[in-house]
Amino acid sequence: MTTANGIRKVLITGADGFIGSHVTEAAVRAGYAVKAFTLYNSFNDWGWLDRCSADVKGRFEVFTGDIRDPHGVRTAMKDCDAVLHLAALIAIPYSYHSPDTYIDTNIKGTLNVVQAVRDLGLRKVVHTSTSEVYGSAQFVPITEEHPLVGQSPYSASKIGADQIALSFYRSFETPVAVLRPFNTYGPRQSARAIIPTIISQILSGQRTIKLGSLHPTRDFTFVEDTATGFLSALTSDRAIGHVTNIGSGFEISIGDLAALIAQTMNVEIEIVCDDARLRPENSEVDRLLASTDRAVERLDWSPAFGGLEGFKRGLGRTIDWFSRPENLSRYKADIYNI
Repeated sequence: MTTANGIRKVLITGADGFIGSHVTEAAVRAGYAVKAFTLYNSFNDWGWLDRCSADVKGRFEVFTGDIRDPHGVRTAMKDCDAVLHLAALIAIPYSYHSPDTYIDTNIKGTLNVVQAVRDLGLRKVVHTSTSEVYGSAQFVPITEEHPLVGQSPYSASKIGADQIALSFYRSFETPVAVLRPFNTYGPRQSARAIIPTIISQILSGQRTIKLGSLHPTRDFTFVEDTATGFLSALTSDRAIGHVTNIGSGFEISIGDLAALIAQTMNVEIEIVCDDARLRPENSEVDRLLASTDRAVERLDWSPAFGGLEGFKRGLGRTIDWFSRPENLSRYKADIYNI
C-alpha cells in the first residue's frame, strides 16, 4: 500500500503495549507494511503482539530494542517511510516513585525518534501526547490551546516530549504531527488504569471495590477510536505541525463509572477509598473533557464510540474481553498495580 503522501512502510514504537498493539493491528489491516518496535527482553516476549488477532498474526515484522537507545531507534527506522511513536512510560503513580525513568524514556526517547526521522528524511512522524498535559480543565471542552500544566512527573515528561517533537518541526521542518488521546480504554489495558481495576476486581469475586478519588471526571475513548485516529493522522498532511485531540466528547465521574460498570455486570458493589490509590492533592486532575473539532477538521476523524451510548458499547466490549478466563488470568486483581 502507498498512500497519497507516499507512505508504505510504518515503524510503530511501543507496539507491544495496550494502544500500540491495537494500532499495529489497525495498520496491518489498512494495508501498511508494519515494523513493530518492541522492548527487548531475554524471553523474546512481544507483549500483547504475542496474543494479537489471528487475522494479523505473522503479517508484521518485529524489531526488538529500547527507545532510549538512539542507535537502535535509527537502525529500526532505516527502511521505513513513517513512524507512529507510542513508546512511553505512562503510569502516573509510578512516576512519583521513579521520575528519572520517565525523563529518559519519554523525553530522550522522543528526541531519539525525531532526530532519526530528521536525519533519515522520513515522510511523517506521529508523536503520542496525552490529555494529562492539560492538568485539571480550566475550561471545557478542552481545546488544543488550553494551557499545559504538569501536575505529575509523568505529565511533565510528556509536555517535554511534545515540545521536543514540535521544536523539530519549527526548527528543521521535520514532518511532526502530535496526537493527544484522552483516557483510552478497552481490551488489553493494564490494571493500573481505572476501568480494568474495577472490572477485574468484580470478576475476581470482590464486591467491596477499592478505588481512589471518586469525583474526578474523564473523557474515556475506546481504543479502536484511538487507533483510527493514529491512521488518520498518518495520512493527513493537515496534521503536520499541530497538536490534535482525540476524545469521545463525553465525560463521566469515577464514582458514576464504577456504578455503571456494576450495573452493566449486574452486580451490587460497595466502594471504599484506598489511601494508596489517592494522588497527592495538588497532583490530581479533576476534570478532562475533549474538544475534537480540530480532529474533525484536520483528520476527518470522529469517534465511533462517542457519547454515553458509545461509551456503553465500548464498555460492554471491554467487559466481554476481561470476562474470558484466559484474559482475566493475566491480571492480579488483589494487588494494587501502580
